Amino acid sequence: IFRETLSKRGVRVITGLGKYFRQIDKNRNGFLSQAAFKEALKVFHLEMPEGDFESLWLILDDSKSDSVNYGEFTRAIFGEMNEYRKAFVRKAYMKLDFNKTGSVPVVDVRKCYCAK
Repeated sequence: IFRETLSKRGVRVITGLGKYFRQIDKNRNGFLSQAAFKEALKVFHLEMPEGDFESLWLILDDSKSDSVNYGEFTRAIFGEMNEYRKAFVRKAYMKLDFNKTGSVPVVDVRKCYCAK
């Protein structure tokens, strides 16, 4: 039901939620507490009855760590990339990794990309 609600709201809400997750992740560890996750849903008007939230939390926090990996949450909502998108990402990565090291430092990204 939650996934259906998000899909009706559109890609902007889902991407905005992902961006918001990254902003409130003070530790930059990719995880959010239950309170932070609940607050994020509230900010994006995705509130749900407490019982439904508890059920969602049990599914998301399968490791029982009292935190949720928001990257996994976002992937679960978006689903896997289709082959066209994967090919596009690979092509972009190959351009960014011009030293062919298998990793791309931010300094190299800045040479090729301007967020303005």
